Amino acid sequence: MRYLWYLLPWQFSPTVLIVCGLTMALYLRGLVTLKRNGAPLGFWRPFVFFLGLALSYAVLQTYFDFLAQHLFWVHCLQQLVLHHLGPVLIVLSGPVLVLREGVPRALRVGAPRLLRQMRLDWLRKPLRLIWRTLQHPLIAPALFVGLIYLWLIPPIHFTAMIDTRRYLLMNWSSLADGLLFWWLILASREEQGSAAVGYKTRLLILPFISMTQIVIGAYISLVPWQLYPIYALCGRALAISPMLDQQIGGLLTWIPGAMMSLVGVLVVLRHMVREEEARLRFPPERAAAAPESSSGTPEASQPSAEVA
Repeated sequence: MRYLWYLLPWQFSPTVLIVCGLTMALYLRGLVTLKRNGAPLGFWRPFVFFLGLALSYAVLQTYFDFLAQHLFWVHCLQQLVLHHLGPVLIVLSGPVLVLREGVPRALRVGAPRLLRQMRLDWLRKPLRLIWRTLQHPLIAPALFVGLIYLWLIPPIHFTAMIDTRRYLLMNWSSLADGLLFWWLILASREEQGSAAVGYKTRLLILPFISMTQIVIGAYISLVPWQLYPIYALCGRALAISPMLDQQIGGLLTWIPGAMMSLVGVLVVLRHMVREEEARLRFPPERAAAAPESSSGTPEASQPSAEVA
């Protein structure tokens, strides 16, 4: 029991609690609704979603956050979770359908109607434009890499670690940008809808992301002088030399960060295989003719094994 205090917030943030709590509540409600409608998700997708959400919460609202402010390598691990691991797990769970089902129907139907009544439905077009801009295959990777480099610039990092508002901005921007980028890369084209980016384009983006993280991580690890004296000024939480602290942090940025791009490649290739299998199984002309078949199902119009 004496170790439970490690789970308590170092600096309590009602925003983190509300966002994570509301997201969890919506997801749970969506799971119940889907199960009631005869479409349960099983175990793994909810497990992956809650794991990603829990990891994001843990690095922001437990004793881990104290360590991240007093050890550079723990800070790099925190950013790895916020910018990579947490968003990857959340996106891989395919949460959109569940979260949408978690929103009360009255709100889903009433919100657009309220916007029309208030003559605010014109906001849809600029919001859609902003979304498409953030999901552009050139802009999204530039923002993703740019934020990594921005917060690791020594003078900017120094001010972020001593200014609470900038510290919160750093963490929230990492999480939000991670969700946006990994949604662009990992979500299927069916989930992305009209804003979908081709799988081949995603495969071109990922090596660029990997190389940029290798460069910054290798520089931090191999440079022979101290880049982040703020941790010496604030006092390190563990007895570790400044250079070793910096080298471990650089390695965390270098190797695990770059390896996440390999995970992205595998997921994209899996999407491509599934899409090709679906295309061979239900060719467009067959799918269009399926409703006219005697059975009224696509399976009735599938080609025979010999033809396939």
